[in-house]
Amino acid sequence: MQQSTETIRVLIVDDVAETRENLRKLLSFDPDIEVIGTAATGEQGIQLARELRPHVILMDINLPGIDGISATQKIVNEMPAAQIIILSVQSESGYMRKAMAAGARDFLVKPPSGDELVGTIRRVYHISKEQAARIAPSAAAVEQVAQVRKRVAMGHMVTVFAPKGGVGSTTVATNLAITLQRQFGTEKKVGVFDASLQFGDVGVMLNLQSNRSVADLTARTQELDKDMVTSAMTSHPSGIKVLLCPPHPEAADSLLASDSEAGGPGQSMRSITEMLRSAFDLVIVDTWSRVDDVTLSLLDDATLILLVITPTIPAIKSARLFLDVSFKLGYPREKICLVINHADRKTGLRVDQIEKALMPAIAHIPYDERAGLSAANRGIPLIADERTRTLAQSFARLAQSTMEKIQELTIIEEGEEEEDLESEASRRLLGRILG
Repeated sequence: MQQSTETIRVLIVDDVAETRENLRKLLSFDPDIEVIGTAATGEQGIQLARELRPHVILMDINLPGIDGISATQKIVNEMPAAQIIILSVQSESGYMRKAMAAGARDFLVKPPSGDELVGTIRRVYHISKEQAARIAPSAAAVEQVAQVRKRVAMGHMVTVFAPKGGVGSTTVATNLAITLQRQFGTEKKVGVFDASLQFGDVGVMLNLQSNRSVADLTARTQELDKDMVTSAMTSHPSGIKVLLCPPHPEAADSLLASDSEAGGPGQSMRSITEMLRSAFDLVIVDTWSRVDDVTLSLLDDATLILLVITPTIPAIKSARLFLDVSFKLGYPREKICLVINHADRKTGLRVDQIEKALMPAIAHIPYDERAGLSAANRGIPLIADERTRTLAQSFARLAQSTMEKIQELTIIEEGEEEEDLESEASRRLLGRILG
């Protein structure tokens, strides 16, 4: 990670004088970090945060008067740029959940090691600087795309991605695709690509039994055309066509293998999706949680990324990690949209808390365990069941929001420039963190 060009200003809030002094000593060994103040209560911490405007605040969770969680929430509401790291002797997930819901950036168990403390401070500081640097270009992009909002979106790709597995991304991808096809009627064509190459479930969710798959295209990626790609796809009664994942995990090896002459697995995948976009007005891509060259190519080339989570701490933390690092990849904020699946499930986390920690969601998909299991076991989409009208309505809203977002982003240039060394380094970093 590059060194900071300015001193990282840190405020310590802890009711134990010895702890404050120990933290100060740990940080004094780093020339890029300066402790600009200390506070013994939540009230003092809030006041010093207003006066000193620190980059990072180390906040004890147990404080006299206003506790650390309440103080964090108040500071974040007043100073959204403040990066707060909660410190606690308790490591239970309940404390972490409360900290994240209040707006804390990270959570450390006392006593942290010097390396752990410094590394966390540097990480949250750099995240805040990168996000701030992108505010201006994002606003300019929104103003520019407003001029072309009425253009009909054709040949766009929506990549459905979940950095944490088991959150229902395949359910979202398949039901969204069918909903869009219903709305389009015969005017537009929707294609679905199961890019979870080794263990994809799109075929199971749609009850498609076919000997055709993306594996049929593996040896011919250099000579692909849209007729060749569509011939490898399977039709669904809803009108969509599906490019299935290989029938066996080992059949995906050739797509995942690195071939320097062909440009690697990412380039092979790019050739396939390029032909899909030429054959369909809209392509919905279902991915796996592993971040590799294949997934990165699908994220890079997407017009829109739907980030799918459920209201659980592991899913939220993984999503936050992805959002933080996605900016290193140069993705505009408008390109990523949050979808909360099982939004009304009783997990102790409210939707408004999740959106405060991440970003506003474009859709809340309700939880219906019985309908979900029945749909998966029968291979019938959720929206096809008359008993799941509420679910169908939520997918209709998601489809509408998706198309509105695509229309706003149609100004995005087709094709890509070659990535520079810094971009490549960022990709490797994302792979190490999420892989």
